Amino acid sequence: MIDIHSRAQRTCLPSDNPYLNGAWEPTDTEWTADGADLQVIGEIPRDLHGVYMRNGHNQVHAPMGKYHPFDGDGMVHAARFEDGRFSYRNRWVRTTGFLAEQAAGASLWPGIIEPRRATRRGWGSIGAMKDNAGTDIIVHAGKAIVAMSQCSEPYRLDPFTLETLGPDPAWAHALGDRGISSHFQVDEHSGEMMFFNYHEKAPLFNYGVVNAANELVHYEPIDLPGPRWPHDMGMTEHHCILHDLPMFFDQQSLAKGQHRLKFHRDVPARFGIIPRLGSNRDVRWFEGQPCYILHLSNSYELGDEIVMEGCIQTNPVPDLSAYPKEGYARMLALLDMHKQETRMHRWRFNLKTGQTHEEDLDDEVTEFPMVNGRYKGRPNRYSYNAHMVPGFWHLDGLKKYDLKTGATQSWRAPAGCYVSEAPFAPRLGAKDEDDGYLITYMTDTVNRRAECVVLDAKDITRGPVCRVVLPGYIPLGAHAYWMPMSDAGGVQ
Repeated sequence: MIDIHSRAQRTCLPSDNPYLNGAWEPTDTEWTADGADLQVIGEIPRDLHGVYMRNGHNQVHAPMGKYHPFDGDGMVHAARFEDGRFSYRNRWVRTTGFLAEQAAGASLWPGIIEPRRATRRGWGSIGAMKDNAGTDIIVHAGKAIVAMSQCSEPYRLDPFTLETLGPDPAWAHALGDRGISSHFQVDEHSGEMMFFNYHEKAPLFNYGVVNAANELVHYEPIDLPGPRWPHDMGMTEHHCILHDLPMFFDQQSLAKGQHRLKFHRDVPARFGIIPRLGSNRDVRWFEGQPCYILHLSNSYELGDEIVMEGCIQTNPVPDLSAYPKEGYARMLALLDMHKQETRMHRWRFNLKTGQTHEEDLDDEVTEFPMVNGRYKGRPNRYSYNAHMVPGFWHLDGLKKYDLKTGATQSWRAPAGCYVSEAPFAPRLGAKDEDDGYLITYMTDTVNRRAECVVLDAKDITRGPVCRVVLPGYIPLGAHAYWMPMSDAGGVQ
């Protein structure tokens, strides 16, 4: 069975914007497909049981002003594996903003580059954007939760049908207009979800905890020296790590309503260690070298230390003096992780001495790190990252790090093919940390098609175990999650 579920009313026409073309070209179709009618290259593993979900920005209407790849409408793609069988579906996240623009037949909100164009009440930390819910996805309390990186309402989805269930009825209202930022963290052992949000007006930052029964049990404002734009948060067994990083808006420009990010190279990064149910007075702040951090791999407790591993950027705002102010060259440069000097890094925060120790783990540019979810917040050995294409926000392969021995493995997608963030999926009965699979979507710009790709996590150099050709072309996206069947109460 291969069915078209629906097609959106779409006005996003061909554009010279590089993030609306090629591997980023949006789709207008929602599909429902059974693997029995899809082309399978190789053999689908019979010991792979669960759902691979990937969120991403898929623009429907011609943008209001300049389009940034974080602006598009949220669309989730889900691949279900069970006893060697495969099924696929993709659905837009039907947020209030998405539904309003579908009714209007046009964009009603600007994006992240030109918030001054806003004429309506908006969402996000700027308060001017559409709530697109297109960045992150995690399963908590049996339902998927999605959000955008600039903070949005916590929308829930059915993890099997991808039906939008609306903002979480148990606790979304308690957050007011602050919502939830992407990179909320779920502890698979306790079932708790830790999250944060941020804003330009006080309180500038809030930290919260939702328990396994989906009850908001903790929500605390955290003092910061000024408005910040954090992107991720660390989680250990008993603590979380909050980020106060020296890339933030120029304060004089912000007072005039202008949003110009500046990297303050003489301001140290600050990391706040907070007990899981701690308050502002419990935060212990540690300093580190000036940097920005998009995505962490993992954090854990080791003796007197809190260890945090992830991808550091030591040049997050490259020199743009040589780039013209018009066109897309500046945006491409700002999103170039090679220019941002991105690499795997380790921070050690000593709770006894108050000192921070740092070290690079690699000199190659990789990002979008993932770990085995059972080791999230606990000491782990492996991290699965993505290779980044110079000059573009394209992922063209995967790299496995053995953080114990320093050994690495790499797999590169064929020329003209680009992948998504690849979560780890344990095989049934797995004993070892890397006993399982990496799953990703691959957008093939040469053959104009998309595939779901499965690799053996123990040796990714062997290439895909199987590839399933999907019914439609899908653009590159943001974050992904692997949901074992047990996380949703069994097979449905």
